[in-house]
Amino acid sequence: MSSWKAQLGERIKKAIGVEGSFKETIKPMLGYNSASILFGGGGYIISLYFLAFLTEVEGLSPAQASAVILVSQIWDAVTDPAMGIITDRTRSRFGKHRVYLLVGALPIAISYFMLWYSFGISSLGKPTATMIYYMVAYMLFNTAFTIVAVPHTAMLPELAPEYFLRTQYKSVEYIMNSVGMISSFILVSFSLGYFNMELMTPALRNKFMILGFILCLWFSVPLLFTFKCTKEPSSLHMPVPELDLRALAMEFVQVFKNKAFRQYFLISVLYMMCRGFYGNSNVFFIRYIAKKPEKYNILTTIAGVAEASGFPLNYALTKKYGKQKCGKLLTPIMMAGILLNLVINEALVGLTTDVFGLFKIDWVFVVVLCVAVLYNFGYSGMGFVTTNIQPDVTDVDELITGRRREGVIATFSSFIKKTISGLMSGFTGLILKIFGFETGKGTLYQTARAQRGLRITYILLPTIFLTLSYISLFRYKMTKSQHEMIKAAIAQKKKTGKADLTEDEIRQIEEIAGQKFEDMWIGQEIDVPAIPDEAAELV
Repeated sequence: MSSWKAQLGERIKKAIGVEGSFKETIKPMLGYNSASILFGGGGYIISLYFLAFLTEVEGLSPAQASAVILVSQIWDAVTDPAMGIITDRTRSRFGKHRVYLLVGALPIAISYFMLWYSFGISSLGKPTATMIYYMVAYMLFNTAFTIVAVPHTAMLPELAPEYFLRTQYKSVEYIMNSVGMISSFILVSFSLGYFNMELMTPALRNKFMILGFILCLWFSVPLLFTFKCTKEPSSLHMPVPELDLRALAMEFVQVFKNKAFRQYFLISVLYMMCRGFYGNSNVFFIRYIAKKPEKYNILTTIAGVAEASGFPLNYALTKKYGKQKCGKLLTPIMMAGILLNLVINEALVGLTTDVFGLFKIDWVFVVVLCVAVLYNFGYSGMGFVTTNIQPDVTDVDELITGRRREGVIATFSSFIKKTISGLMSGFTGLILKIFGFETGKGTLYQTARAQRGLRITYILLPTIFLTLSYISLFRYKMTKSQHEMIKAAIAQKKKTGKADLTEDEIRQIEEIAGQKFEDMWIGQEIDVPAIPDEAAELV
């Protein structure tokens, strides 16, 4: 490789926070995270357009659209735990997780297309039939998404056992998520009008059908690439314990005995509740309160750039100060973005200032522009925290149980990201319905009462849940040195049957796990013969 290419490669690696050779480090990271094009883009497009698509294009009321999402997410709450159990017990020559990327590719393609095309059902003018169709379509997509998302998340602790190696994997994941978001958004926005977005009406059905076809291929093909490029040991001869209904329930109840997990779960759930209400109300607020529907795609582009711009800072803070620091610093900026929406009212709409006869300042657009930058730049901080601490929780679980339960832990990661966000979509529609919010009328008018309901879902509820998430973040304490101590203790216990720890280390473990040392697997001495290092790695 020429010197300038080598220098360029090193600069790129430094910019994205990745260390190591291309073959041994970069290529596996890119291979594993190719699937993040689906995980970043698929849900992103749904959050931006699906609720408005159902109400403005397909003719459902907010209550009917919310029923579509609520029922599908209740179903999702069932499939996520089931998939966690299944993947932890899968015997396959491709590995217990990786095989599902191959299995799920075709269902992802079919179900995603169905989300944006009703095969003429909506044209019949029967809202109930349309609602049932999209309910089934969304349930199918959530099932297919679960089939690939839970195993993919569960693979990471095995692929990247070290504390900051995981951060590097997550950094590449963050970038690939952005690739998925930006690429899919470009495909949608230029079809619907980028600089001057078309008003969403039934006339756009054919365009959404074409977009559904393009996006279903764009999101399913990367799964095959990840399957091909990711290496996972065969699980054909893996011992699988017997499982009954009581044991099944205990698999998930036991997770909540882990204090580190409880803290992660609370931070993430509250944070996603904020994101869910805000994201699903955004298109309605821009249209009916700010009266700028034609600028929606431009604002979304700026929001994406603002979020991506936070990555270098988040990575630097994580590497120097630990995985919580960027969330502590950037979340107040996210809060400022939410609260800035309070200044947008009827008096500000249409208010302009002429600047020396050269151009006019549209003050509503200026405010929503500032909101997009502040909110999404701040969002990148807490998003980076929740993404990075999840794999470490798996190691604390092993400390308690003596088992690697990546699938069970990954179940809750999927539940938080997908189910909680979807439930907030449903609740958004219900709240707006209660306040008399009407859609599909081809007008920008809403009553004062309906606007109050929209402000509740767009400003009040996100503010409450973000505040609670931010407070919860300060309770999560695990550091890099503590994680390394935990990993070393687990390795020693597997090799010799006992972990030699100081009183201070025992105290730290008890504080992180929330249990007495003698009640955990790590604290129970087992009389086993010493085994070679090579064999210990396979235990």
